[in-house]
Formats: sequence, structure tokens, C-alpha cells
Amino acid sequence: MRKLVVLKLDGDFAQQGVRVTLEIGEEGARPSTAITGLLPPAPELVTYYDRWQSNYRSLMVSASRIKLEKVVYNGSIDKRFETCSDSTLVLRDRLNIWLNSESFRPIREQWLKQLVPSDEVRVLIHTRSKQLWQLPWHLWDLVEENYPLAEVALSLPRRYEPLKYKTLTRRGFVKILAILGNSDSIDVQKDRQLLENLPNAATTFLVEPKRQDINDQLWNKPWDILFFAGHSLTEGETGRIYINKTDSLTISELKYALRNAVAGGLQLAIFNSCDGLGLARELLDLHIPQIIVMREPVPDLVAQKFLQHFLKIFAEGKSLYLAVREARERLQGLEDKFPCASWCPVICQNPTEVPPTWQELCGRTECECQISLSRRILRTALLASVAITSLVMGVRQLGMLHASELQAFDQLMRLRPDEPQDSRLLIVTVDEQDIQYQDQKGMERRGSLSDSALALLLQKLKPYQPRAIGLNIYRDFPVKPNQPDLATHMRRNDGFIAVCKVSDHTKNNPGILPPPEVPQARLGFSDVVTDPDGVLRRHLLAMNPAPTSPCTAPYALSAQLAFHYLEAEGISAKYTPQGELQLGNVVFKRLRSHRGGYQQVDTNGYQILLNYRSYLHSPLKIAPTVTLTQVLKGKVKPEAVLDRIVLIGVTARRFNNYMSTPYRDSQGFNQEIPGVIVQAQMVSQILSSVLDKRPLLSVWPFWGEAFWVWGWSMVGGILVWRCRSQLHLGMAGGGALLVLYVLCFGLFTHGSWVPLVPSALALVTTGGSVLVYTRSQSQRQQHTTVILSHD
Repeated sequence: MRKLVVLKLDGDFAQQGVRVTLEIGEEGARPSTAITGLLPPAPELVTYYDRWQSNYRSLMVSASRIKLEKVVYNGSIDKRFETCSDSTLVLRDRLNIWLNSESFRPIREQWLKQLVPSDEVRVLIHTRSKQLWQLPWHLWDLVEENYPLAEVALSLPRRYEPLKYKTLTRRGFVKILAILGNSDSIDVQKDRQLLENLPNAATTFLVEPKRQDINDQLWNKPWDILFFAGHSLTEGETGRIYINKTDSLTISELKYALRNAVAGGLQLAIFNSCDGLGLARELLDLHIPQIIVMREPVPDLVAQKFLQHFLKIFAEGKSLYLAVREARERLQGLEDKFPCASWCPVICQNPTEVPPTWQELCGRTECECQISLSRRILRTALLASVAITSLVMGVRQLGMLHASELQAFDQLMRLRPDEPQDSRLLIVTVDEQDIQYQDQKGMERRGSLSDSALALLLQKLKPYQPRAIGLNIYRDFPVKPNQPDLATHMRRNDGFIAVCKVSDHTKNNPGILPPPEVPQARLGFSDVVTDPDGVLRRHLLAMNPAPTSPCTAPYALSAQLAFHYLEAEGISAKYTPQGELQLGNVVFKRLRSHRGGYQQVDTNGYQILLNYRSYLHSPLKIAPTVTLTQVLKGKVKPEAVLDRIVLIGVTARRFNNYMSTPYRDSQGFNQEIPGVIVQAQMVSQILSSVLDKRPLLSVWPFWGEAFWVWGWSMVGGILVWRCRSQLHLGMAGGGALLVLYVLCFGLFTHGSWVPLVPSALALVTTGGSVLVYTRSQSQRQQHTTVILSHD
């Protein structure tokens, strides 16, 4: 609650004492309480004040806004400090003793009865007496200690009428006329910098102007604030300012121009110069609503620091009185070098006027201030989203999000629903029991599969008419002479495709030769590309092996088997003009560097993302599976082989042919599957995309991903802009992240891997940045909101 307290003082210190009338009321209303009292004669108080003033001014160069005198090494300056400090304490104590007089007690008790410490109180000392004006009323214990939101101002008991200002167009900024006068021995440029940095202000500077310059500006333009920095003094009842090195002015010499400025809307005059009480009394005669002056000579640094603190606090939304009080009290930190610095600033007030806030000086209502704040926050959200999106995408390009994006990829992969087994495939596995079976039958093995077992396997499968057979077992040696039928079958059967391994000198891998009996056209490489964490997420379709490599097959085993199968369907592989592999209507978009979650990785060769197929939540069950022993014993039905691709491979652990997948095992580790299952996954991916329209996994172009991330970054900023409650913001933020996750999952199931981690990071970071900005702006405006609601 804002309250106005008026103490009307009439009398003198010498004989009669001072008659006091106390009026208390709410701001902008007639006083609800009025009571009279008496302050007894106290001529000694005048003596104590004169003694303090003499001691204080002895430390200053007379009548100037000046720096502290140079230290006198004989110690006399220290003595004057001590004397000034002692006289300060005595004056303060004597003032409070006088204000605690028995005859004044009814005033004090009524004050305490009507006001509570949390009230914001404007206290007007209403008197003609120059001596009463000079007293440090801010040291009254009621004001200084009991009421932290109270500040004292001085006024004159003249007839005031509420001012009727000219109707002005709302500008949205504060118009300031700043006069920088004679600056000998002082630094008024600091004042200029402080005014230039004010928000929502348009300041016109007159530097050491002529009298006519000031007169013209006051007549020709409307002003909200008149500011002066330079030298000034009070001569009796008259104040004088030094506008340049040769000229000075009294207020009366600008009377008509100042009256015009007041009629045009001038609200506040700040004279950041010395000995300003004479200036203030004359300015009040001209009905200027609020005036801030320095009651005594003021050191340069003190004047600068007060202006710095006051402008910052006032522009942030605090009331004029609270801004002056806080800025004045902050000067106490300088009093080890500049005694009584916090005594200097004082407000002089036209009692019929209610001090405006900074926002009101801008010509804006509370609603408009809120709209302005809202627009600033929205603008900040937009700028922050662009900056943070650029930062996130830059960090992503450096590969710093690679690991987290791959983990998100794995999680999305695991969450997808199961699919039926691919009935176009049959997997023949060679496990430990199959190896033991061969040994028991006396079959000479070279590796996992003997010639006789392979010959018998092919013999069993041939009558069932498989469409293609893929041997995912290395045979870098010729068939034994005692198996001529096997050699013939491998050489002549168009549907038999064998495997070899390309050399890689960067990994010290010499490669593995293909079976000598299988022609080049029916060879496929077994090489795969794993990520730095060892997980297989990419499908290598083709590459250009070096001529010196033992394996020069241009296509993977999986691609060769799929091509052979699809040729029977009338579908042949070809390349688009852009160099993309096409089968039927399906284009296999090549994974390139700096695409998707792959930023700083090797994308050589023709790579695509591997779109795993799971059955019963496992990639192992991709297709029907039988063992070598079951086939050799004739336990496989013909329809299980007819027109299918048969993949033959080892699953025995001793051959270490297992690879990590995005799926998890029962212990929470990446599930490993044998190489033959990997090949089945890859074959199934090609066939399903072409024949079943099952989506391939792909990524968006860079611009699409950047726009997506920016959109979610904007979501984070907009949520903070719209949500004022922390609870609502937390719920909205959590909901936004959930929606992001659901959308990413939905797009993933339809074949698009869009940025999840970068988007979430951008959303949270932008939201956090805008939240910090919003809170700082709200703190600046919260006092304004309270003030406007009470006015």
C-alpha cells in the first residue's frame, strides 16, 4: 500500500518552537488522519547543524561539484575527517532527541498507529523555513530504521493546483533534455554515458550551451526530464548554475521557458550539482512536479555514483522515491573517503503531484507495459532460437552429439512393433552340434563346414528349388578332388553366391580370397561398417575395392542375393542420373557425410541405414531357421525351401562371427547376432522395400533438419513466453518433450530419422535462456505493476 505523509511545520528554533500538523492518507486521496503537535524550541540544533556544515564544507572546495582535496601529509586532513565524523553523529543524535520530545509524541504515536513497516511511504516536509529544509530528515529513526520503504521529500507551503499538461501523443520513450555545463575539474562525461545507456530514452545534450540554446530547447520541444550536471551554488535564497566557462544563470532567468516546459509535460528535474536547495526552492515556485538536488557540495564520484544507481533502479520500475532512497543508501559505501555522501541527494516535491514511474514517463499503461514486455520476450525467444539452433547445429557438425544421437536411434529402433518373419528367406545355421555331427561322421573339415557336408547340403536343397543360395562362410581354398560334383555345382549354378572379404590397409586387414570355383559375377563381399561403439547400424551395399585386394566383388553378398531374387520378378538394378541405386520404384538414398546423426564418420562406399526387422522383440528371428544337421537328415519340408533365398552361415561362438545391434539382451547389453543373421536382415531390407513397400530409413537434408531443430527451439521460447506459472511451464515443457519424442518415433517408424537429441537440446536451452531473460525483465517490472495497480 502506498501512503502519503505530510508534516506541515511552522515556527522557529529560537523562541516559539515549531507547530506541527500531521496528515496521513492513501496516495492520490485526501488525508484520512490529521493531528497537531509541537516541537519545542531547539536553538542548539541550529548550532549543531552549522558546526556539521562547517566541518563538512572544510573538506570540499567551496561551491563546486569537486573531487576530494589532496591529502595533506601533516595529518590535518585526517583530523578534519574525524571532526566531521564526530559532528555528524552529534547532529544525528540531537535531531532524534528533538523528534522524540514529549510534545511531539502524539505525532509519533499517530504515525505508528496508521502506518505499518511494509507500507511504501512518501514523507513531505512542508515548510517555508530554510533551516528546517536543511535538516537531515532522512536520519529520523522512524524513516531510517522502522520504515524501509519510506523516503523524505521537501516542499513549500504555497497554493498548488494540479497541473494540466498539454495532450501529447504517446511516444513510448522518455524525452530528456540534458545540460552539461561548466566542467572544470569535474567529469560530466560519465553523466552523459549513463544517460545514453538508459532504456527507452531519447536524450538531447547541450554541452556548455549559451543561454539562448537552453531557452530555445525548453520552448520548442516537450520534455519529460530536465537534467543538469556541472557547477552550481546557492546564494541566499537563489540558486545559480554555471552553463559554460563564462556564463551562469539563475532559475528566474529561465522562468518563462521552464513554465512552458512544465505545461508541456515536464515531470522531473535532476540537478546533479552542488548546493542545490536554492535551485529547488525556485523550481518549486514554477510548479515543477519533482526535483532531485544535492543539498551540499558534492564530490564528483559521489554525484556520478548516485546518478548511476538512481537511473538504473528507476528505469527498472521502482518508484521515484524508492529509487532515490536505495541510490542514496548505496552511497554509504563511499563514506570512508567521502563523509556524509548518503546525505547529499534530496527530493523536492510539488505536493499535488504523484510521482510518475519510468514506464509512465514513457507514456505507457500497465497493460501496455505488459504487452511491451511480452513483445520483448517474444523477440528474445526468436533471436535466442536462431542463435541456439545455429550453436546446436554447429556442435552437431563437429560430431559432439554423435554418441547421444546413436543412443536415441537405438531406443527408437527397440520401441518399434514386431513384424512377421520374412517368408522369402530360409537360414541354415552351422552351430556347435552341427560341427560335432560332421566330426562324428568323419567329414574332414577345413573351418566350420567340410566339403562333403556342403556337397550333401546342396544336394538336399536342389530338388526343393531354392531361388538363390548364399554361402556366408569363407572358402579361400579349392574343393578337394574327391568332390567333383561340389566344384561343378559351385562353378555352374547361377543361383549360388559365395562370399569374400575386401582388404583394408587402414585396419591392418589383408582380406580373404573367394572360393576359386565361383566366378566373379557370383561373388559378394561380407564387409560391414560398424559405428565407433561397435554397433552395426549401417548397410554397406556396394564399394570399389582396390585392384590389389583378394576380394574385388563390387556388391555385398546381401545385394547380390536380392538382385538375383528380384530379377526373377522382372526387376533389375540401375542407377539414377544422380548416382543413386534404384530397384523398381525404390531409390536407395545413399548416406552421405554430415547427414543425420552421422557427422564425423566415414561414409565411403554405398551406405544406407540398416532398418532392422524384429520378431518376438529380437532381430534373431527374422526368418525361419533350420540347422545343418536337420537338412542333412532330410527333416526340412520342401515348401520351406521352394523359391526362397537360402542363407548358409555359422552361428557357433568359437568362430567369433557375431555383431552388436541396437537391441538389448536380458542383461541390458547390446544384443549380438551372428553374421548370417546380419546378412538375412540386409537381404530382407532390400526385398521388403521393393516388394512390400516397407520404408527404408533415411535422413532429411541439412536445411530440413535445421528448420526442424529451429522449430523446436522456438517451441521452448514460446512456452516460456506464454507460461507464467512454474508449474504450468514445467508441465508444458514436459509435454513438449513428450510430443517431440512421439513425433520422432512416428516419423522413424515411417522411415525418417529426424533429429531428436538436437531438438530436445535446443528446446530446453532456448527455454532456459528466455526464462532467465523473462525473470530479469519481470523483476524490473514487478514494482511498476504494484505501483500502477494502486494509483
